[in-house]
Amino acid sequence: MSGDIEGIGAAVTAGLAGHAVEPRHGGTASGDAPARCLNCGTSLAGSHCHYCGQRADVHRSFGAIGHDLVHAIFHFEGKVWNTLPLLSWRPGDLTRRYIHGERARFISPLALFLFAVFLTYAVLAIVGSGGGVGEGIAKAAAEQTRSNALKESFHEEADRIDVRLADKSLPATERRLLEEERETLQKSADYLGVARRLSKNERDTGPPVLENPARQVMTSVEFVSRTRVNTGVPFIDHGLEKAIANPALIFYKLQANAYKFAWALIPLSLPFMWLLFPFSRRFHTYDHFVFVTYSISFMLLLFVVVRLLNLTIFGDVATAFAMLYVPFHMYRQLRGAYRSSRLGALVRATLLLFFSLHAVVMFMLLLLALGVMG
Repeated sequence: MSGDIEGIGAAVTAGLAGHAVEPRHGGTASGDAPARCLNCGTSLAGSHCHYCGQRADVHRSFGAIGHDLVHAIFHFEGKVWNTLPLLSWRPGDLTRRYIHGERARFISPLALFLFAVFLTYAVLAIVGSGGGVGEGIAKAAAEQTRSNALKESFHEEADRIDVRLADKSLPATERRLLEEERETLQKSADYLGVARRLSKNERDTGPPVLENPARQVMTSVEFVSRTRVNTGVPFIDHGLEKAIANPALIFYKLQANAYKFAWALIPLSLPFMWLLFPFSRRFHTYDHFVFVTYSISFMLLLFVVVRLLNLTIFGDVATAFAMLYVPFHMYRQLRGAYRSSRLGALVRATLLLFFSLHAVVMFMLLLLALGVMG
């Protein structure tokens, strides 16, 4: 009997020791929540582990796959419902509360920015950028690429004919045929406007200014291609030659780089924010960073919404509303985040709108340089 009791005691001791070493095993069969965190083994005192933050209730169901997917992409969970309404209507309150430490309730500005960039790229890849200037420029770039390819083929063929015509022993009949072919090529080149050089007056005056942006880009590219601009810097000249020869490729690189280097909008905008509050000790670079990142995120999300509404009958109304709401949104964010007066916020919002255009121009020039040099 004593041996049986000792055996039972040893089994119980082994079970307790095993449960201490492997807390996820040896639990009850009743299906209750484990007494310890399945991630770190810390004793639980609520719905989450106070040490690592993992939920006590974990799932292995099919529905958990969807939850994990949404969480992996957004990492927002309930924060999205706290963040987006404030970002849309009370951006100043959101910015100020986040800066002053109220962060568990809201999506971080950088996470929201990355999601906005991803969503913008995905939507544009699916539905396109729509009509207007962007699509017109893309078509103009493609047409210019085809024109340049034709020009190059004409020049190569003309050079081949010139080499043969230089042969003194060429029979008269064959020479006459080659001269006729050369004349035909020249007429085709003149029709396409691909003459090798412009007159001095045309080079000085530059390309004509047109109302249609797409035609203006096409005309300007053609003007540059014919004048053969030489900067004197070899790697810049090489990049310009590639851009002139294939503007469609450059436009494609601009679109790709816009997604890759969208983050550059933030550091480009920070100096302008400092100019709005020069030498102020109340606000720091981090405050401006939060402001700029939330602001750009909202603009990207607004663009996505407007682009989707452009597929419906409400497209024109949505576009007009967005153009009016953007400066108002800047005003509200400045007034709420920095506690500015109405007049101060109005003046700074006007300057901020002007500075934003400069930041976008600088960003586009950066993309253009990357596309030409890449």
